[in-house]
Amino acid sequence: MTSEQLRQALRELDGEREALFAFFDMAEHSTSLVVKGAMLIPDEPDHMVKVTDGKHIYIIDAEGIAFVRIALKTKLN
Repeated sequence: MTSEQLRQALRELDGEREALFAFFDMAEHSTSLVVKGAMLIPDEPDHMVKVTDGKHIYIIDAEGIAFVRIALKTKLN
């Protein structure tokens, strides 16, 4: 996945959803990252994909992503 593809997929992150990022080729304790209240930071001059929870900024390596799970705002019936 490219950075632009990941950024497109993460556009739904508006600070009201939880996102789980699963990574390839990481130590077992580091295979995933959960960001509660995740929000995509707009593209900056460095073009890195950045997500924040309002307390921290997470830089996401698009090429290392196995999958992303984004929580729904409301439950499906």
